[in-house]
Amino acid sequence: MLAHREDYRAAYDGFVWPRPAEFNWALDWFDPLARGNDATALWIVEEDGGETKLSFDALRRRSDRTARRLRARGVRAGDRIVVMLGNQAELWETMLAAMKLRAVVIPATPLLGPADLADRIGRGRARHVVVRTADTGKFAEVPGDYTRIAVGGTPPPGWLPYEDGTTEGSDERDGSDERFVPDGPTPADAPLLLYFTSGTTARPKLVEHTHASYPIGHLSTMYWIGLRPGDVHLNISSPGWAKHAWSNFFAPWNAGATVFVVNYTRFDPARLMAEMDRCGVTSFCAPPTVWRMLIQADLSALRTPPREVVAAGEPLNPEVIEAVRRAWGVTIRDGFGQTETSVQVANPPGQPLKTGSMGRPSPGFTVVLLDPVTGEPADEGEICLDLTGDPATRPVGLMTGYAGDPERTAEAMAGGYYRTGDIGSRDEDGYITYIGRADDVFKSSDYKISPFELESALLEHEAVAEAAVVPAPDPLRLSVPKAYVVLAEGWEPGPDTAKALFAHSRAVLAPYKRIRRLEFAELPKTVSGKIRRIELRERTAQGGGTEFREEDHR
Repeated sequence: MLAHREDYRAAYDGFVWPRPAEFNWALDWFDPLARGNDATALWIVEEDGGETKLSFDALRRRSDRTARRLRARGVRAGDRIVVMLGNQAELWETMLAAMKLRAVVIPATPLLGPADLADRIGRGRARHVVVRTADTGKFAEVPGDYTRIAVGGTPPPGWLPYEDGTTEGSDERDGSDERFVPDGPTPADAPLLLYFTSGTTARPKLVEHTHASYPIGHLSTMYWIGLRPGDVHLNISSPGWAKHAWSNFFAPWNAGATVFVVNYTRFDPARLMAEMDRCGVTSFCAPPTVWRMLIQADLSALRTPPREVVAAGEPLNPEVIEAVRRAWGVTIRDGFGQTETSVQVANPPGQPLKTGSMGRPSPGFTVVLLDPVTGEPADEGEICLDLTGDPATRPVGLMTGYAGDPERTAEAMAGGYYRTGDIGSRDEDGYITYIGRADDVFKSSDYKISPFELESALLEHEAVAEAAVVPAPDPLRLSVPKAYVVLAEGWEPGPDTAKALFAHSRAVLAPYKRIRRLEFAELPKTVSGKIRRIELRERTAQGGGTEFREEDHR
């Protein structure tokens, strides 16, 4: 229904979510797709030039063997298992294997430290962990009675080896096809994934997804990206975060596409584009941070741009979209979703695009904007999913709730709506434009200020690589916009650059929106790369740092 569909209205009106009572994506979708299929499913390019290429059929066999090994190490249906691996073949085969076992996966990025891991083990009630041998030391001070499984090399004392010594080497050369036998059917509404959110404003929430909500829900993500069988899809995302499952797992393999990964220690735009050319990348997804770094490089180095380019994680600034359009002749299409959902609002292929808009509701999602004060539908308000109708129309791509936190779940689902906490506006054609997180929007002289709008304006200036805007206390206006700016290469922090940026602000922004304070500084971010504006607000309130004021630089 959704593959190759460029008629948005027909797709939105005609799409109906599959709602099986029993469903196991690994057993019921991936294995039938993979059996005898020699097309490349996973392609990993390493920093040293080495690479791993596995066919769909090889991954089917490897995940079967991994499931048998994990079962031998005590993993059972319903057990919670922390998987903390990098972009390596074992990550994908472990995800498939855990799904076949009906275990509940708690994805974790290798960047986490002992305190974060203790939170995941404790609140996640994990019974097993699967980690790289190099990261086992992080668990020395993480209490709990959990099975420790180490991937790669000789495990330290107290750890079990991931490998069993009998299946080393390439599965392409191993003719064994002993099939994994599940120990029972999988209810579609059984838990599959527990995601700790990246926590931009508070302690991470624990988001619960089922065997349906992400595997089937990401049909909307497949549609948004425009994935087709045989595509080579590159998504830049760290393992452990929801976007990795979105675009490095479910969406591409729902479409029968290749998952392509380039590993690196330090981001190198020139090398990335060289690998994209060499390997024939046809679709590319990256967060705004990566897009902003890319446009600082020579985009013309990419001789064959991808057919589809998209961005998600945070809204993408219009000036970045225009820079890529000029260089590659393709338009980055924004999409909006959360750890709690698949893509809710997006610009799918073949649709008219509106500058600054993140598109229209995805097929299967009824999106309404609710006025924050009255709670009534409005042209501007909180972006919400309408759950007031027949339960059979509830979007499959929505979480079941926050695990172990019924109060927070009830708050998020209050009044028959799932409330995203994000503010947007809708135009007469149904296109939704992102304004900001409800917590980030602030008032200055009784005018409502969207940090995203001001940040986008600053990024139009060649001196600015990144920017974040927060309210700064002001005795007259209550608060005024303050920008924290990361400068592009070749620009120096100081009064001359500040004066140029204040002049730019006056030229492109209405008087009540102008930047009144400015500081050159690195931006604090979550492990997944999102800007922690709460930390900047606290820093602003406390004072300190070298701050420039507009009134001093006219």
